[in-house]
Amino acid sequence: MDFLVVLNNILTFLLETGDGLKYIGAGLAVFTGFAAAIGEGNVAAHAVDAMARQPEMAGTIRTTMLIGQAVSETTGLYGLIIAILIVFS
Repeated sequence: MDFLVVLNNILTFLLETGDGLKYIGAGLAVFTGFAAAIGEGNVAAHAVDAMARQPEMAGTIRTTMLIGQAVSETTGLYGLIIAILIVFS
């Protein structure tokens, strides 16, 4: 089958059930976790590079890295909470 035909059938089914767009929105909200994971990976990679170049600053770099990862992790958690609220509302 053609991809567009399959997509059309899925969207038609979701729209007919009444709650279909709600589940699509929840699925999109969960994707914020993927972006947060990519950002955290970048932060960790660059922090390791910085520690390799300046070992004497490793403590400061590690602290800054952990704070940055905690802040970016909240983005993924907010997306998950929003998705849960959308599905169960």
